[in-house]
Formats: sequence, C-alpha cells, structure tokens
Amino acid sequence: MIPTEQEHQEPATDHSVRQSRWRRFLRWIIAILIAFAGLGYSSWVLEFILPIKSDPTNTFLSQLAEKGAPFRWVFTTGDTVSGSLLVVAGLGGLLLFSRRLYSSIGWIALVCFGGATIWDAQAPLQAADPTAPKRYVDTGLFPQLHQLHALTSSLAVFSIYAAMVAFSVAAFKYRRWPILRHTGLWILIVGSVVTAWMLIADNLPGNYGLGIAQRIQVGAMSLWLVVLAVQIVVAERDSGQHPG
Repeated sequence: MIPTEQEHQEPATDHSVRQSRWRRFLRWIIAILIAFAGLGYSSWVLEFILPIKSDPTNTFLSQLAEKGAPFRWVFTTGDTVSGSLLVVAGLGGLLLFSRRLYSSIGWIALVCFGGATIWDAQAPLQAADPTAPKRYVDTGLFPQLHQLHALTSSLAVFSIYAAMVAFSVAAFKYRRWPILRHTGLWILIVGSVVTAWMLIADNLPGNYGLGIAQRIQVGAMSLWLVVLAVQIVVAERDSGQHPG
C-alpha cells in the first residue's frame, strides 16, 4: 500500500515536536546557568558574614581575594564558577536562540564576561611590595589600578555592560523580553550611574565612597544576570518564543 500524504507528514511532525521540546529544555538549562552565575558573582556579600576585617566604604572587592587574604578561596571560587557557567551559557545562547545582531552581540559579550571573570579570579591583587610576605594588608583603593588585575577587571566590566546594552537594545528593537525592557533597563541605568560615580571620583582627591559604589555596581551586574535568567524562563514558559 502506498503511504498517504498524511502518513508522510506525521513522522516529521513528531520529530519537530521532539526537537522543539529539546531546544526549550536546553534554553531552560541556559537560564539556570545564568541564574546560578549571577548568584555566584555576588559571593562578595559573604564579607558581611565571615570574620573579615574590611571597610566596605574604602576597599575594593578585589581586596577580598587578594593573595594572603583570609577566605580568599571563597571569593575566587565564586568568580571562577560564575565565569565558567557564563561561558557555557553564552555559547549555548548563541547557538540556540534566534540569530539577530544585537542579541548575538549580547551572547558573545556574555561569553567574554565569563572568560574575563575567570581570568580576573586567577590574577588576584598583588601585594604592593613583591618581596613582602604574602599576607593580608590594607592596600587601599588605588594600588590595584597599576596591576594586571586592573586589566582583567576592566575587561569584565566592559563585557558585562556591552551585554546589558546589547540585550536591552534587542528587547526594544525586536519587541520581546519585556522584563529586560523594564526591570533590566532600570538596573542598567543604576549600574551606569555608579560606574560614572567611580570613574569621576577616581580622579578626585579622596575616595568618595568608591567601595560602596563598586558594591552597588557589582550587585547590579549580579541582579541583571538573574533578571536575564527569569526573562528566558518566562518567555519559554508563556509563549515558547525564540527570545532575542
């Protein structure tokens, strides 16, 4: 008996359904990776719980992971794990989601942020005197600006803001991802304001609460990653649309 046209189409339809479900499952995995990366990147909040002598108003977060610092491994592990998760999630997002200019830029920037964060964790702040014992000392705000760590940190910050801007533009331009258009945009604005605060104050005498500014900045980055993860989950759950 010659198969009918409907019999020819059914296997293809079943295959398409299974493929669609598999792709949606992978997108959920990407969202989970991003959410955990956002939480891991906020490991610095443990400075308020662990017995660490630090003044949040005039110390950089990098000093928590400085060579010889107590509980250094906690913060370097958090950054390394977060960076690794973002590299995987960014590559997955680039492959699985629809290929559009701004969303693709966002995924690539997310991968770069993950890589820079790993590098950042592996190139910690060095003691001012290389011959001095490797112990935790109050090095102040500015010595790190003359070390390799400054480069890795700058690359990480540039990359995450490139991702935030690219995804925000994509959300408005393609009329998708409403959570990023609203909550994500406000987080981007707040993060940009405190970044400007840091850049301006860094060239003025005194510290002007740069430690507080950086904690707000990094907190905004972590929160934005969680918002991105929530947006992916909501988009997949509600409409199964191809975000970005």
